[in-house]
Amino acid sequence: MALLASLPMYDLEPLRPATDAWWSGVAAALRRQGFDDAPGTLMREGGFTDRFVQWASPDLLLSQTCGYPLTHAFSGHLRLVATPVYRAEHCSGARYCSVVVVGQDHPAVTIDELRGGYVAVNGFDSQSGFNSLRALVAPLAHGGRFFGRVSETGRHAASLAMVAAGEADVCALDCVSFALWRRHMPELLEGTRVLTVTARAPSLPYVTHAGRSDEAIARLAAALVEAAADPALAAARETLLIAGFETLPRTAYDEIDAMEDLAIAAGYPQLA
Repeated sequence: MALLASLPMYDLEPLRPATDAWWSGVAAALRRQGFDDAPGTLMREGGFTDRFVQWASPDLLLSQTCGYPLTHAFSGHLRLVATPVYRAEHCSGARYCSVVVVGQDHPAVTIDELRGGYVAVNGFDSQSGFNSLRALVAPLAHGGRFFGRVSETGRHAASLAMVAAGEADVCALDCVSFALWRRHMPELLEGTRVLTVTARAPSLPYVTHAGRSDEAIARLAAALVEAAADPALAAARETLLIAGFETLPRTAYDEIDAMEDLAIAAGYPQLA
């Protein structure tokens, strides 16, 4: 079977020309690193396979995942290749955080004023939408409770839409998505405002199948670094807010587990 590649985490419709241009350059760099069968096009959800099937596939060459699946459900399927550095507000090097968003007219000034409120979550396997928010409010929980109600929406955009419509009080989304929407899809942010931000963690990693060797990982990372320095890809990188890559140890993502452990130790394993 042919090798698989996908970049599902920031694959917004208006950005697809830039994403495809970025991947074309990455694929060329991969071939120069000896991956002669690097696919020329990305797999996208709605094709023959979705991102979860891809992340578990031994044919996966390169993808991007949230840090929480890397440390949890897909820890036995994926290996870290490199961590992107984004030019987005609230990012610091290869680290990012979530912005906590409420309705424009919501009276809350501090996170504590959301006690008993309705929170929208893109998924309970999300670092930005769930784990970082849970860690933020865990010290404020009483008897294992803080929010009064929670809904899982499936997507950050759906969570944001609920908040904008007044159907939920709050949601959290990663600051890179927020920056991309603010630049390219500002209508999605109408009727909302940022209340606060969460603690930072390593950014959403580029990954490959867990069975790949250390030597293959090094060549994959080298291809990403090469593409990040390619002048021909500057416009695509600028559109996607990609500034470069860092090669972090896998243990850097233990911060995600530490956030979860903090919440559990505080008696707050769930949002509501």
